[in-house]
Amino acid sequence: MTTGPLDGVTVLDLTEHIAGPYCTKLFADFGADVIKIEPPSGDPSRSVGPYYEGVPGLERSGTFFYFNTNKRSIVLDLEQPGAAVVVERLIQRADIVIESQPAGRLDQLGLGWERISTLRDDLPLISISPFGQDSPYRDFLVSDLVLYGFAGEMYSIGVQDREPVKMYGTAALVECGAAAATAAMAALTAAELQGIGQQVDFAMADAQFNGVDRRHAATIGWEFAGRRSLRAPGPAAGMLSGVYPCADGYVEFSGAAIRIPRLNEMLGRPEWLQDPKWWQPGVGLRADLVDEFNAQFLPWSLARTKREIWSAAREAKVLCGPLFSVDELFEDAHFSDRGFWAMAHHGELGEVQLPGRPLIMPASPWSLRRPPPLLGQHTDEVLSECGFDQSGIASLRRSGAVG
Repeated sequence: MTTGPLDGVTVLDLTEHIAGPYCTKLFADFGADVIKIEPPSGDPSRSVGPYYEGVPGLERSGTFFYFNTNKRSIVLDLEQPGAAVVVERLIQRADIVIESQPAGRLDQLGLGWERISTLRDDLPLISISPFGQDSPYRDFLVSDLVLYGFAGEMYSIGVQDREPVKMYGTAALVECGAAAATAAMAALTAAELQGIGQQVDFAMADAQFNGVDRRHAATIGWEFAGRRSLRAPGPAAGMLSGVYPCADGYVEFSGAAIRIPRLNEMLGRPEWLQDPKWWQPGVGLRADLVDEFNAQFLPWSLARTKREIWSAAREAKVLCGPLFSVDELFEDAHFSDRGFWAMAHHGELGEVQLPGRPLIMPASPWSLRRPPPLLGQHTDEVLSECGFDQSGIASLRRSGAVG
């Protein structure tokens, strides 16, 4: 079996939903042994669609499936007194603890940083929460929409005379998970090189405020100049900049009119584009010419498919991309030729194809060693590794601590 760069690292995973599980998924997919603690009802993402064949069920959630590959699941009710003994034994075996419980919950359970640092002063704890452990907003609920509206770039996306829009799906939460994984790797490295244990208070709002996608520039502009980024009012977005219809859907261009010679090549050097007015500096931002340009451009785009337009744009070095549906992405040769899709054999769903590696590291590859776990699939296995015999496991079950 292929091992990854994190082979030999044990992660105690107390995360739920999306951001935290994506963080620990990256550890698991690159070789770490991630032990996922779930409540008796399971990670809440097990009740989030889409569901396999449209039938709901704890083992049928596509959301849970993707974010929990290569992990082992143990069912543990942290509210029960006996659960603390199990967690403390797991802490003794772990190299890092990653949690996304409500801010302060682990402290209330006697399993927070104060207890962990007493047990292991070399063990890092990554605490992922919406606004931070000590924030005045620490007890507020959050969703991807709230997070992106509060700390993201939502106010500048969309057209000015309509409501702002957000990135699709749970993109902001996934982005937070990726950033948390970077923070966790830094803490793990410090622990390994210097024997330093520390709690990393990771606020998802901070990750959004300080992230890419223009947010840092927008917040700096507001802080020092009082300048607010606004959504563009229709044609002011610029000439050939934005989403345009075509024969089988839509394509998106980004400032194509900035480089008229390239645009000229893409369109096949049409006679109308040879007029000198189109070749003047800054023509792409002239609102008075946008409608005239579109009247010439749209018949060209509507007569061609998104792949035909994309091909012509690449040939002419014009920044353009097709807007693919999920089905089209799955069938796209670029992904299949690069071996992006992976196959997992799931205990209840059978053979399932899913997105594979996020990046390529030839010397220390990504691998799909096991599918996402069934709820509590590895409870007895993990407890045995922690030194509990069969009678001890049975006692924990009777107490309600273990599912």
